[in-house]
Amino acid sequence: MNQKPIIVYGLLVLIIGSLLSGCNQGGDKTSAESRKSMIQSVNPEATAVKKNEHDVAEKVKKDVQSVPAIYDVAVIKGEEEILVAYKVKHMQRYHMKKIEEEINKKLEKNYPKENFVVSSDFKIFIEAIELKDRMKDKDYSTKDAEERLKKIIKFKKERT
Repeated sequence: MNQKPIIVYGLLVLIIGSLLSGCNQGGDKTSAESRKSMIQSVNPEATAVKKNEHDVAEKVKKDVQSVPAIYDVAVIKGEEEILVAYKVKHMQRYHMKKIEEEINKKLEKNYPKENFVVSSDFKIFIEAIELKDRMKDKDYSTKDAEERLKKIIKFKKERT
């Protein structure tokens, strides 16, 4: 009885299995909510890096949501800046510049002492949701959250 073909086939199955499992390494780093946000409104909670500043973030979110062309808003208040990422209704996409100006005017009027970074970029929106989800973890420090927020803001500024 020749066992050589059995060993070869066994090794072949192991190699193919290893390769296929390796394709999924580093896998999906996105949260369920951020994946869901790609196809529908998720209405994420406004949040702040420092817990006692949550009220300001919530007020900002309500103000931005009052703009009729917007259907989803993510707000994260950092130590120095507030990130406002929003999604625009499909038929309003032709008026993006006008919508952003309206949001900026409203925020500057209502919160003159705050610094805002406003973005309609979908990638920024997803990153904001990811950060919000990470901040729910007790082991995720305020310092880590602030650093991540600064990276998102830097990324946004680089894109404009």
